[in-house]
Amino acid sequence: MTTANLTRYALAAAARGWHVFPLAPNGKTPPRGFTAWQNRTTTEPATIHRIWQHRYNLAIATGPSGLVVIDLDRPKLGEQPPPEWNRPGINDGADVFAALCEQAGQPLPLETFQVRTRRGGLHLYFTAPEGATLTNTRGSLGWLIDTRANGGYVVGPGSRVTDENGSGTYAVLHPITPAPLPAWLVERLRPAPLPPQKPVTVPLAADRRGSYIRAAVLGELSRVTSSPPHGHNNALYLAAVALGQLVAGGELNAAAVTSWLTEAATQIGQPYGEAQRTIASGLRAGARRPRTVAA
Repeated sequence: MTTANLTRYALAAAARGWHVFPLAPNGKTPPRGFTAWQNRTTTEPATIHRIWQHRYNLAIATGPSGLVVIDLDRPKLGEQPPPEWNRPGINDGADVFAALCEQAGQPLPLETFQVRTRRGGLHLYFTAPEGATLTNTRGSLGWLIDTRANGGYVVGPGSRVTDENGSGTYAVLHPITPAPLPAWLVERLRPAPLPPQKPVTVPLAADRRGSYIRAAVLGELSRVTSSPPHGHNNALYLAAVALGQLVAGGELNAAAVTSWLTEAATQIGQPYGEAQRTIASGLRAGARRPRTVAA
């Protein structure tokens, strides 16, 4: 796919009001310099023309775009269904989704914007519901079904991905306006109520130096727990960077910092795996600028 073609796909997405940002060439993750991608999305044509002068893939940020995307995947080589889905007629995520619709007595919601993924799976784009904040899920609907909403993104059409799982291009199959996410799926994807927030225990020395470090830690944890819904992941990353500087300077233990930040992220509903990746990324960035505290 040429840069001109990817520019057209990015402009077409932006014309629909979808927020875009670049992914690494032939990849599914942001390029170097776009780690905090949540703050770098755009719908501006001039910015899009500038970014896609380079051979970047395209990502669509689902949260700010008002989208929920259901990803119906295909099994990787040798992957077998779990016992609850190991039955005739179930071969991939599309089969599982069809079975879920049948069980719910609902029609398959296929009259919506569709993209074929590089391995023959399917992305179904829906408009996000008003009054409900949906987040990303992995397998909660069923085998080989993921969803992307607030805090997530999907590889956009026109992108070509090459990795150990195969090569292929994401292609638009049904270029209509996304339909509203069906109400029964909204209810199934609605996050469980968050647990009551409680202070994260930070056992550090009570001397002047320890008190300073403890205040710094509590300030970063507060940054995470008080962040707005669309800013959770970014706040977690910034907190990990700041505390990662103290880890690199020998003031804090990396395992303890990871534990504290994970507990704070859990309280605001961040998925465990996503939080762990964000924390690890922030700690690595912070390690490049060690910080110490005067005795």
